Amino acid sequence: MSDISKYGLYSVSKQDWSLHRKGPIDQQRHKEKIKEAIKKNLADIVSEENIILSDGKKTIKVPVRSLDEYRFRYDFNQQQGVGQGDGDSKVGDVIGQGQPQQGQGKGKEAGDQPGVDYYEAEVTLDELAAYIFEDLGLPNLEEKKQAELESEAVRFTDIRKKGIMANLDKKRTILENLKRNAAKGNPHFGDVKDDDLRFKTWEPEIKFQSNAVVFAMMDVSGSMGDFEKYIARSFYFWMVRFLRTKYTKVNIVFISHHTEAKEVTEEEFFNKGESGGTQVSSAYELALQIIKERYNPADWNIYPFHFSDGGNLPWDNDRCVDLVYKFIDICNLFGYGEIRESHYSLMSTLMSAFSRIDNKKYVGVTISDKSEVYPALRKFFSTSDADKARV
Repeated sequence: MSDISKYGLYSVSKQDWSLHRKGPIDQQRHKEKIKEAIKKNLADIVSEENIILSDGKKTIKVPVRSLDEYRFRYDFNQQQGVGQGDGDSKVGDVIGQGQPQQGQGKGKEAGDQPGVDYYEAEVTLDELAAYIFEDLGLPNLEEKKQAELESEAVRFTDIRKKGIMANLDKKRTILENLKRNAAKGNPHFGDVKDDDLRFKTWEPEIKFQSNAVVFAMMDVSGSMGDFEKYIARSFYFWMVRFLRTKYTKVNIVFISHHTEAKEVTEEEFFNKGESGGTQVSSAYELALQIIKERYNPADWNIYPFHFSDGGNLPWDNDRCVDLVYKFIDICNLFGYGEIRESHYSLMSTLMSAFSRIDNKKYVGVTISDKSEVYPALRKFFSTSDADKARV
């Protein structure tokens, strides 16, 4: 049995083709509502404590306003009339007073009408990361000698005779029908056959970009209290999630330090506690040594990030500034984040020393509240100078 006998004759008329895609349109509206709800709650979602250090399988519940279909509703509050005029109105007349919205009470009294419906949409961490980081990327990416960093995209690549109706290419279908009828000596559109149908097809496109390595350096000394360690781990949790969402392959090197620095595993980085004094230069020296041994700047885009409370040994600050300039010479961007429990806290001696650095590759942020983790991510990973200026 041919497709024509199964589905009936095809016909194309001048009408809104979107009516034939009602399901996909509703799905898209649903996705847009979820994205809108997520963006309105980013500060709370990103800083939610039970997300950090999760196993990656956690789902997040986001309140989303109910998606009712558009329809006419009868106004039960209307006392008289059905909408027609009596001919006596003129420009400027008030034609109706606003009625209380459903669900609203008077003053502090309880309302007696139903309110706007909300429901909780569940999204996975991967879906959440895709929403949050859709417009972010590694800044200042440069072409290197070798290209191994993969990012995936979807691209329509071909037109075929078989496919699903949702991917019907209407323009190509009409042209094929006109060509077939013209070949028979009757150039017109009509009597659509299976052979006229053309469908868009797509395939995943892997884009190869230059290699990239990200250094995550974290102060775990005794001066880093619970709040400071939580903020640092929150930032790095989302940074790692961002990198693995946007890029198929990217190397991440984890370094913890107090007066001494050491390379650690990802699990140790997020879970192991330390104590002791602080010597920031130890982390920078270790990172530079690893770069020299494993990541030739001619082949790699390099991004070092460091988070601390700024409580460094005073005589070590100038040494840190010199090392930051060494990073700037070989790296795409150097990011420093300082964590303070209060906006009114004094600038640390380390941040004061870094304030003398005048180079676009150096980016510094200060975080005093959990809600500031996401703006810090945007400042570090926005590829737009205008976006960075707004953060």
